[in-house]
Amino acid sequence: MDTQAALDRAIVGWLARAHPAPDRARMDWAAQGVALLPLGVHFAAVRLAADLVHSAVGSDNADEVAVGLGELLGGSIIYDRRASGGTYYALVQGHAGLVWAYGDLAPCLGHGSYLGVPRLDHQQPPGTYWVVPPRYEGDLCAPRTIVALIRRGRSRFVEPAQVC
Repeated sequence: MDTQAALDRAIVGWLARAHPAPDRARMDWAAQGVALLPLGVHFAAVRLAADLVHSAVGSDNADEVAVGLGELLGGSIIYDRRASGGTYYALVQGHAGLVWAYGDLAPCLGHGSYLGVPRLDHQQPPGTYWVVPPRYEGDLCAPRTIVALIRRGRSRFVEPAQVC
């Protein structure tokens, strides 16, 4: 038995269970490559602007960003390039939004929100894809690592020079 295939099936099952009709999520992945999953129970998502992420990792190169996010956040991250400038979504525990203090910079999307979650094997552009795919069931980012990324990104923003 292929261990990676079994692990991938378990991860897909975990993601699909976030949908009220898991078979519908699987059908959407098969037909469209992305399934719209409700947030707030199985997991939530912190929305991170691309410029904040790129500032935090010190690069806008896709491969370098993927490595940097993997090292800094250690959990599952989705990239959606449809929003202007692109948006990263770090998956976190479903209740994380209840005490999230960074909503002005990086809102935590929970109950009442939905996220387009790509098929597990969609790990490159075009469209919505996994920058850091889940490695196991429940592979979520710790909120403290996201806070550290936000602080790091903000501290690295370059202020324009003042002209006197």
